[in-house]
Order: sequence, then C-alpha cells, then structure tokens
Amino acid sequence: MLLLLLCLFAFLAGYVDAMVGGGGLILLPALLILQPHLGLAQVLATNKTASFCGTTVAAARYIRKVQIDWKHLYLSIIAAFIGGFSGAVLVSFIRKEQFVPIIITALIIVLFYTLFKRELGLHETEKLTSKKRRYLYAIGTGAILGFYEGLIGPGTGSFLIFAFVILFGYNFLHASANAKVVNWIASLGALCFFLAKSYIVWQVALPIAFANMMGNYAGSHTALRKGSKFIRIVFIVVVVALIIKLGFDYLRLLF
Repeated sequence: MLLLLLCLFAFLAGYVDAMVGGGGLILLPALLILQPHLGLAQVLATNKTASFCGTTVAAARYIRKVQIDWKHLYLSIIAAFIGGFSGAVLVSFIRKEQFVPIIITALIIVLFYTLFKRELGLHETEKLTSKKRRYLYAIGTGAILGFYEGLIGPGTGSFLIFAFVILFGYNFLHASANAKVVNWIASLGALCFFLAKSYIVWQVALPIAFANMMGNYAGSHTALRKGSKFIRIVFIVVVVALIIKLGFDYLRLLF
C-alpha cells in the first residue's frame, strides 16, 4: 500500500517535472516519509534513479517535437555531466542546509523577475551576444546547475529553464526542452556515482521509476500541447511552492 502511494507521488512529480522542473519537491519528501528506514544516501540515490528514468522520457519527447540548438547545448551537456558527478561525490561531505538561504533568495529573485517581466519567455527573443559569450553561458549553466543537481537538487529544472530564457532568449517551451536534456545528463552524472556506491534500493526504485516515466510522458504532452503561456503559469506556481517548502524546512531546522 505504501509503495502504491509512493508511485502516485512519483507520477505527480514526473508530471510537474516534465513541464517546469521541481519534481523533487514532491517525490523526495514522499520517500523520506514513506520509507523512513532508508538512509539519506539511499533515499537520494533511489529518488535520482526514478527522476532519471522519467526525465529520459520527457527529454526524448521534447527532442522529437522541439527544435534544439545542439551547437550550444552540447557544451552544457558535457559541463552538466561533470558537475552532476562532482556534486554527488560531495553529497556526504557538505551540510546542505547551509545552502538553503541562498537557494531561497535565488528563487525569490527568479519569481519576481518572471512576474514583473510579463512577456518573459512567451516569445523567442534574439540575444545580441557574441558566439564566445554564448558558449561561456552554455558551459556555466551546465556546470553550475549540474553540480547543484548532483549535490542538492530541488528546483534544478526551474533554474535551468530560467537560465535558458534569460541567457539565450528562448521561450518557455524551448527552454523546457533544453533544460530537460541538460537535467537528464546531470542526473546521469550523479547516478553513475550512486551506482558505483550501490546506494540504490531497487525494489523501491523500479516501480516509482515506471510511475515517474508515465508522469513525465503526460507532463511533456501537456506542455507541448498548451505551449509557453501555460508553462509560464505552472513555472510561477512551482517556484512559489519551492520557496514555501524550502523556507518551511529551513525554519524547522532553526527552531
């Protein structure tokens, strides 16, 4: 019964994650609550397995349906893999709660910027930047957010979408497609480390991975059908939810 409930959360997490990221906001707490006997490293590894499988489905759908500028994205992909693996290696050495205030502050900035720029991400805009600068943006985005994905995780997809909208001028649909590919690679990098350490609890990981895949399929289908305006609304809702959730968790640690 608990596993069935966990699969429901995994489906919902995949549905949201396929559009705007933030699936970890749903699945990770569910794993911690419904599988209390698992260690933190096991929970993180099992969650990463499910999200990786789900992201595979969403990324594949976006690649088929949305035109992707691979000459910039491949640099983000390489950097994200290295960043994701490096972040996972440091999981057991760093106290994540130290980063929470920074993450919350960044999310608040993202939220207000998106709210006040009402046309942000609704249309493609040409960024008049040099080729060298775009390459640097691609590497920086992949490395920094890939590292964050491997180390902490919550909101990586949302941060990636925002980065692709702001730095490259993509609309929300194209940004979601690019973000999903980079997120997939970063998750793969982290997963390589977790596999090597045998942290994954397969009897839990496999059923929730399947549910997460179904959720990602449904979510990407909705995003492709509804377009950038709908994704923008969901993006704002998810960022608000991330701020509230992370803020509540941090206050609980303090008091």
